[in-house]
Amino acid sequence: MTADQTLESPAETSAATAAASGASATERFAADKSPFDAVKDTPPERVDRLARRVLEAVYDTIREEKVTYDEYNALKAWLIQVGKDGEWPLFLDVWVEHEVEKVATEHREGNKGTIEGPYYVPDAPEQGANGTIPMREGESGTPLTWKGTITSTDGTPLDGAKVELWHADADGFYSQFAPGIPEWNLRGTFTVGADGAFEIHTIQPAPYQIPTDGSCGKLIAAAGWHAWRPAHLHVKVSAPGHELLTAQLYFPGDEHNDDDIASAVKPELVLDPVDNGDGSVNVDYGFVLDPVRG
Repeated sequence: MTADQTLESPAETSAATAAASGASATERFAADKSPFDAVKDTPPERVDRLARRVLEAVYDTIREEKVTYDEYNALKAWLIQVGKDGEWPLFLDVWVEHEVEKVATEHREGNKGTIEGPYYVPDAPEQGANGTIPMREGESGTPLTWKGTITSTDGTPLDGAKVELWHADADGFYSQFAPGIPEWNLRGTFTVGADGAFEIHTIQPAPYQIPTDGSCGKLIAAAGWHAWRPAHLHVKVSAPGHELLTAQLYFPGDEHNDDDIASAVKPELVLDPVDNGDGSVNVDYGFVLDPVRG
């Protein structure tokens, strides 16, 4: 372990703030996705229709709920502050993305997916088909061994398919979005061979609250909501000629599986861990990817 990978104390790690995490997520999104590139060929008629539908939904709410000027100005001030805090990725990923994901993947025959969230980073270190995710010496959390295979919808193993895995640590923090954590901590890429099989060694993450010291936290407090996400593993699973699968995998018994603040939990994504009796668990969960349609 190098000097910059020294395990930080909880006090040092907890110095992360919503504004800092939000700013990091915004910067990462801007770097990875050029504005409007994904829809640069969208006809003006489509843009007009979507913009008008969103605005009409706002108008309907104002009319039906008799929104006052005080409430309008509070909303206006809050929206401005969301931008200042850098929390638009957090807001959209927590409260909007789950519906976009449902519509975008409703045609699939293979595995169910769910939201990506704001903390994905591409090009995590390669670990092969059987490897241990990068982690600190003495990383907190229950040791987890995860085995599975990646196949196409016809059952063919997908040679060269990749599992990109990332997740929070036992304190609920993500590397590259909180201080005092090694760059690639709990982030790795696992590439399978001809049999499509993989074996990943990591730790079981803990449930955590989304950042609450910024604008999103103000909304949560004002509305009387909770800020909890159940424990989960993030994955992106890819293979040539197949659709990318983005998912989160959850653990049974978590009290927030049924009221996840991000509304991202699906029954098909809940794992079935086996307790080894030695403080570690095993999981068997594979992936079926849909071929890209012509």
